[in-house]
Amino acid sequence: MSNKSQFQKAAAAIAFNENHRKTIRFNMGKYYAAVNAGKARYKNLEAARSRTANIKRHTLENLADYLQEFEKNFTNNGGTVLWASTDADAVRFISQILQENNVKSVVKSKSMTTEEIELNHELGKIGIESVETDLGEYIVQLAGEKPYHIVTPAMHKSKHDVAELFHKYFDFPLDSTAEEMTALAREKLREKYLSAGAGITGANFIIADKGAICVTENEGNAIMSTAFPDIHIAIAGIEKIIPSMRDLALFWPHLAQHGTGQAISSYSSMFSAAQKDGETHGPKKMYVILLDNGRTQLYNKEKFNVALSCIRCGACLNACPIYKNIGGYTYNTTYQGPIGTVITPHLKDFNSYVHLSSACSLCGACSAVCPQRIPLHELILENRKVAVAQKLTPPIERAAMKGFECITSKGQRMDCVNGTVKNTAIALFAKHAWGKKRTMPRFATQSFRKRNRKK
Repeated sequence: MSNKSQFQKAAAAIAFNENHRKTIRFNMGKYYAAVNAGKARYKNLEAARSRTANIKRHTLENLADYLQEFEKNFTNNGGTVLWASTDADAVRFISQILQENNVKSVVKSKSMTTEEIELNHELGKIGIESVETDLGEYIVQLAGEKPYHIVTPAMHKSKHDVAELFHKYFDFPLDSTAEEMTALAREKLREKYLSAGAGITGANFIIADKGAICVTENEGNAIMSTAFPDIHIAIAGIEKIIPSMRDLALFWPHLAQHGTGQAISSYSSMFSAAQKDGETHGPKKMYVILLDNGRTQLYNKEKFNVALSCIRCGACLNACPIYKNIGGYTYNTTYQGPIGTVITPHLKDFNSYVHLSSACSLCGACSAVCPQRIPLHELILENRKVAVAQKLTPPIERAAMKGFECITSKGQRMDCVNGTVKNTAIALFAKHAWGKKRTMPRFATQSFRKRNRKK
């Protein structure tokens, strides 16, 4: 079954699932309340959006220079930079580091980049346990699932769903409170921190002039994942670079505001080196893996490279009416929602993922909320144009659109047949595409043009 067929089947199954919709509506409602309150903190939110967007655009224009500056400064700090062209390269680097140091288990803070390279699965193949330490990620890992949302991995699960999961694996009472379940997870994870040979993190930002990576979080799990093990491996997409440490004063609160509605995340850490002589805390070795994996391919496409400005706040997902109805898993991609719809065809095989661009109403809500002013709905439309230009749409669809264009391009042609014939034709040829759950719109018996002529 093709990716498109799988998408259509999954969307049809979940779109009218009332329990799913109720859970998402509840969790999204809390997000909206927090973000709306957070926006009131800004004296001028639009100025902040413009400034961060301009910084990222400038950085992209000088991407190679800033990446080399980071490598130089981080290496001078005593760290090691590795360049991964593909997901396979990144997995190979990490596997080699872990095997050379006889690591049997790792603790991992939340990172969509490690999801992109399917790190947990790959490490399992060589017998290394990889434990997610973010609570939401821990929950979906227990459930054998992937993150449902790029910021809130377990958004699709209710408290009862989590209670059932903890009861199954830990024999924990089904009537446990959220606080009790969180305490249990904390207890289980403490054991993993103490026994892990390495900690793996992503990076929200890479700082060129400091030679450092930044991680922002709300649970302290990233700090724990880097404090106890002797090895810290950070993996980040090359687009995460920003010029200067002073830019964090703008980017950190900007990311928190649009991601969770907070003034700033509870824990914001900067890592620039491993433990140095005379120091008693922190990892003894630190590596940063800079991941391409299709990003330069996207970077070289003039109309689309602005999408690399994304800071992964998730605001576009939360605003998207399609995402809220079909959910994160329907996309079957690492990055879901509008941003995933834009970038995935360019990071992977365009033909295999361009169908995602059809799951968009072009309402523009994603572009309106994006803190980086990425014109997401316009880029989705551009994806559609590329698909048409490359004749990637089905032949029957192309023929139908040619016929539609011919008939509707002139009013006289539309008036050649009456409303009854039009309704019959639409019922025959468009009912399946329109869907069983929606009422087919009907043409009037006579067009406005004909009625107006009679008058």
